[in-house]
Amino acid sequence: MPGGGAMTTLMTLGYDPPTKRYVGTFIGSMMTHLWVYDGALDAAERVLTLDTEGPSMAAAGKVTKYKDVIEFKNDDHRVLTSHTLGDDGKWRPFMTVNYRRKR
Repeated sequence: MPGGGAMTTLMTLGYDPPTKRYVGTFIGSMMTHLWVYDGALDAAERVLTLDTEGPSMAAAGKVTKYKDVIEFKNDDHRVLTSHTLGDDGKWRPFMTVNYRRKR
């Protein structure tokens, strides 16, 4: 975290057979909002795009759209990129995290 503080996050993901969509949640110790995901896997099954809504980082009291994109690079590496939808209708990335499995 900025300033060197520690944080804890938890993401849940699952597949909903009736809707054929991926669903889940995200919460972190540094926030009060529970993010609820709905998404789809691309045809190559390498990119999972999760849509959600939450508090705007630009305007207090406003809700905006976000998407988290998880790229499955290989069995030991995935990349999460978070985007926010601007007032101009363009998606802007604001965070990228690389996850690597320790063996």
